Amino acid sequence: MDYGKKMVRHIPTCLECGDKIRYGRTDKKFCCDDCRNRHYNNIAKGSRTFRRKVLAMLSRNYAVLNELLRSGATSVDVMDAVTMGFVPGVMTACRKSGRHEEFSCFDIRYIMTNTRIYSISKIQNVYLPLHSGTKKE
Repeated sequence: MDYGKKMVRHIPTCLECGDKIRYGRTDKKFCCDDCRNRHYNNIAKGSRTFRRKVLAMLSRNYAVLNELLRSGATSVDVMDAVTMGFVPGVMTACRKSGRHEEFSCFDIRYIMTNTRIYSISKIQNVYLPLHSGTKKE
């Protein structure tokens, strides 16, 4: 055995700020809790931003469809709806209904062709489970 060899410790660097980590476990990845939180928040930021944008488009579509319903319209030209802020490819549900595809934006149902949105109506008796557990008293 060679007892004369010096053990060289690899000093890791923080994944977030790049500072050397001089204490703690040798496999430690972050110098402090703030750097660890900042690192994982930056990773999650992209998906949060995407979800926020999709929800904003869904909310805008719902507002346009709801405004059409309140005005008594059950049909509108797609280009007119787009001018009002409607995004045709964004919906909460899609299903085949006879010869047509029926779309939903939350509780509003409509049929859309290349040029027209029609049969706009509210879905009645929408069941939404509030929770899956049993109520405790």
